[in-house]
Amino acid sequence: MIHDDTIVAISTPPGRGGIGIVRLSGPGARSIAEPVLRLRNPLAAGHARFAAVIEAETGDVLDEAVVTFFEAPNSYTSEDVVEIAPHGSPVLLDYLLREAIAHGARLAEPGEFTQRAFLSGRLDLTQAEAVHDLIESTTLHQARIAAQQMRGSLSRRVALIKEKLVALIAALEAGIDFAEDDIDLLPNGQITAQIDTVVTPLQELAETFAYGRIVRDGLTLAIVGRPNAGKSSIFNRLVQRDRAIVTATPGTTRDLVTERVSLEGIPVELVDTAGLRHTNDEAESIGIAKSREAMAEADIVLLVLDATAPLHAEDEATLAEHGGRPLIVAINKCDLSNGSPRKDGLTRAAIATSALTGEGIVDLRAAMVALITKSSPASESALVTNVRQQQAVNEALHALAQARQAVAAEMPHEMVLLDLYESLRALDSLTGATATDDILNLIFSRFCIGK
Repeated sequence: MIHDDTIVAISTPPGRGGIGIVRLSGPGARSIAEPVLRLRNPLAAGHARFAAVIEAETGDVLDEAVVTFFEAPNSYTSEDVVEIAPHGSPVLLDYLLREAIAHGARLAEPGEFTQRAFLSGRLDLTQAEAVHDLIESTTLHQARIAAQQMRGSLSRRVALIKEKLVALIAALEAGIDFAEDDIDLLPNGQITAQIDTVVTPLQELAETFAYGRIVRDGLTLAIVGRPNAGKSSIFNRLVQRDRAIVTATPGTTRDLVTERVSLEGIPVELVDTAGLRHTNDEAESIGIAKSREAMAEADIVLLVLDATAPLHAEDEATLAEHGGRPLIVAINKCDLSNGSPRKDGLTRAAIATSALTGEGIVDLRAAMVALITKSSPASESALVTNVRQQQAVNEALHALAQARQAVAAEMPHEMVLLDLYESLRALDSLTGATATDDILNLIFSRFCIGK
């Protein structure tokens, strides 16, 4: 798709910095940028030029800038792109933006540069989504996975699956269209076998979503237990600083305290909660209600037990009613338990810890990592990372299951083809070959302006 307008935006984050970047893309990018610049040498494709930024009314030099020109189609958007990089003064960047608009540019919508890259065919939809994931990444592991997706790892994996599906569709179409020319129809057993060659790698791809979602969005771990079990002390040990208040008085924590940490490159939000017990204190009761909500919404629950106290009914209730979520049990204060941190009545494995001495904290982290990476696929080179991608893969699998049933029922090949084409459309929507405007608007509206 070729656009006839030129867009402009500040592509660096709001605020002051060493440099800022104003980006233009479109057929008029060069002619719009040049009037506010005094170039020492003419703009040339793929070269950076030194220039002075000129005030339009007086002709005074406002700043010095580096200007880079990317000529279509060798640019991020596949259009002419000019990037002006002066010092990062918000006033100066705003001036350049207003001047570009005055000379005929239009302020870019959120994600419009990447949307133009997609519409021009430079990126497919999974790669465009990976651009957003890379910008939003908070750990190096997230950035690494997003970079792989940007380079087309998921696209290539889908292309191989799609290739097999297209080959099957072509064989069935040929058998129908050229039946008079002695081209045999594929036997049903062979059709089923070929459908299975598509289903198997597609199912493997679908199974990567459990880990892909965690990599992209992270997860939440709620630390729960009775008052004075040492939840806040364990929390502080895990975040490696005194984030939560710790006192000997039961019920100190009355509100949720959260902190984000990285475990094996996965962002994990730790939630320290109020101690679970019956109380008449209104503020503590509200905190306990929030604790139960946090436990219900968490991806993983860490139950902290007190090694110096017997197993309480509240602890037993948590063990029995943690909502089916992965549960880790830590028996804290093992330094006070005379070397025997086991608790009578506890029937599941537990990790002996001491928030005071640090004993068992390494084992506790290892247990958390094991749960997080349990769904990690053998290869992380191509992952389904968001719900839209997951839905597309599931729709493709559902259509293939329908096709398999049609073959088993010995239905005409024309009917089988309907399901196969439905599967193909789902795969096309995954990469954006058949994306609707609503889907595109939803995806790119989440981007920052200037990207």
